[in-house]
Amino acid sequence: MSLPTFGAIGIAGTGLTVYRKWLDAVSDNITNMNNASPTSAAAFQARYVQARAVTDGVTGQGAGVAVGGTVLSGNAQGRLVYEPSNPLADAKGYVRYPDIDLGSQMAQMIMAQRGYQANLAVVDRAKTAYEAALQLGRNA
Repeated sequence: MSLPTFGAIGIAGTGLTVYRKWLDAVSDNITNMNNASPTSAAAFQARYVQARAVTDGVTGQGAGVAVGGTVLSGNAQGRLVYEPSNPLADAKGYVRYPDIDLGSQMAQMIMAQRGYQANLAVVDRAKTAYEAALQLGRNA
């Protein structure tokens, strides 16, 4: 039997991992949103993290979350931009850019940050409760 405090730390830890991966995906999307590609190649596609619930194999109860995978989103065709001076431009002067919206990515980043902060607060509160329990044991 595991103690609820350790369970809370473990479950919040899985949440921290998923939200960190989400933040990594958003930063990757923002980093690559201005990368030009030749028209003969596919544009960068935004990556999104899928989370899945994890259950305890013995009791079947929730045991946190895990990254279920990443999904590519958006059109591989991207958007064509006329830039004849770009070294990647085709004969007509066009290059391909990803169709990633910065506003959407910033909203994703804020949601991931808030989720990360919430899970970190759970870890901190569980740690404080565990320390208080240890202190009670010392004083008894």
